[in-house]
Amino acid sequence: MSCQDSFRRSVHYLRISVTDRCNERCLYCFPRDFVGWRETEDLLSYEEILATVAVSVELGFTDFRITGGEPLVRPGVPDLVRGVVKIPGVRSVRLSTNGTRLAGLAAQLREAGLAGINVSLDAIDPKRYYEITGGQLGLVLQGIDAARRLGFPSIKLNTVLLRHRNEDQIEPLLDFAAQRGLILRFIELMPVTSREVLRPENFLSASEIRRKLEKMDQLEPVGQSLGFGPARYFRMGKRGVTVGFIGALSDLHFCEQCNKMRLTADGRLRPCLGNQMEVDLRPFLRPAIDREGLRETFLDTLRKKPLEHSFRDYYEPERTMTALGG
Repeated sequence: MSCQDSFRRSVHYLRISVTDRCNERCLYCFPRDFVGWRETEDLLSYEEILATVAVSVELGFTDFRITGGEPLVRPGVPDLVRGVVKIPGVRSVRLSTNGTRLAGLAAQLREAGLAGINVSLDAIDPKRYYEITGGQLGLVLQGIDAARRLGFPSIKLNTVLLRHRNEDQIEPLLDFAAQRGLILRFIELMPVTSREVLRPENFLSASEIRRKLEKMDQLEPVGQSLGFGPARYFRMGKRGVTVGFIGALSDLHFCEQCNKMRLTADGRLRPCLGNQMEVDLRPFLRPAIDREGLRETFLDTLRKKPLEHSFRDYYEPERTMTALGG
């Protein structure tokens, strides 16, 4: 078996986008003229998603994440979680959310078998949070508290780094996470809306923040795996908080352990976030489920999975992050 074949066969993590909608109009999610899908028929039904998951499990996929846009704006997401959890061979189902609707749905998601939640939190100051996202911080904090009370096995906070916009929020966010025993992850901007986000006035690298934290505290590498993604985790000795760094551009080894593919809300299989290649699965889902067609398409797409993303190669996005799945 070649190294490349071994790499591709190790892929076991599928991110499932269920909607392109997001009730936070943040700069890294939407271009100025974004209006969403033209027709709701573009979106896969839950039955179609479950059929796709079942075929992927037969091929060795074991772990799944429900994403958006904002997945909790779509009705029935707890039922989708429950359906995926029940498929034999599924090891875990997790969800990424902006948290604004989490408080009202956390109990249903926990009962459905959701194993973990990632909550976007780009600032802990209400005014700054609103300036960045257009959302209400109070709703997000209520959602985080609800998830903590219900004892979700994993709760992580995701902070997208924005130069001149949330640099002064880093220490307050560290304190917030430390007080609640939560993992805080710092994520670099990626050109998933436009390359403009990579301009020096916007871009703040994860490596720069890591160096800043190393001057404040001792960062001890965390030996155990804390997820299925590319984050590198450290424990801050004095603050007692675990932090992760996700640097798609500054980390030259970012793609080496990639183990994921994405299923977009409109039924396209995308093997790499930073590559335009997508394969439409809808011909094998409509008007009827063609399991063999799905299987062969999955395998063929997996064989074409690039070994590295193209973000450093003047990448120009054709679809927004909300249409691809976070």
